[in-house]
Amino acid sequence: MITYGYARCSTDETKQNIDRQVRELKEMGASKENIYLEYESGTKVDRVELQKLLRVVEPGDTIVTTEVSRITRSTKQLCEIIEFVQDKQLKLILGAFVVDCSKGELDPMTEGMLKMMGVFAEMERNMISQRVKSGMQNAKAKGKTIGRPVVTSDDIPTIFLKHYPKYKNNQINVSEFARLCSMSRNTIYKYIRLIEE
Repeated sequence: MITYGYARCSTDETKQNIDRQVRELKEMGASKENIYLEYESGTKVDRVELQKLLRVVEPGDTIVTTEVSRITRSTKQLCEIIEFVQDKQLKLILGAFVVDCSKGELDPMTEGMLKMMGVFAEMERNMISQRVKSGMQNAKAKGKTIGRPVVTSDDIPTIFLKHYPKYKNNQINVSEFARLCSMSRNTIYKYIRLIEE
């Protein structure tokens, strides 16, 4: 019987730190190699790492996550996960809340509480989304620019321009280019597009 951990943040590792979740999952019994990390919205249905996790679990295994909103922010998807946990006879631990389906049964009180937690997680997400939209409308009304600033070829850093000829002459690949510039590969690709357009 293996304990698997699942940690999720809505944005990538450059914007949100997932370490606290990983530390807590280890404290809950998941080893580092059995922790699945995801950088996706909790409402997205086809999350790659969650699907991988659901494919490897066996009857009697345990899935741990720090709270219900980490595994999903959709009530519908939570109901599907509950059904999956029952069918597979797993134990699901959401922070301090334990859902033990290792015998294939789930008592009505636990199921009801779990679904209520799902409703609150979804409601919290909708409230956050509403606040963000309201803030953006308010900023627009005040004449502020919303979103990322437009990057032009004038904004490309000198360090990129210094190493670009090496990339162009196939002396370095994109990964080496990114390392030399201390930038992500996505940023390197963005600057390459700007220069080559």
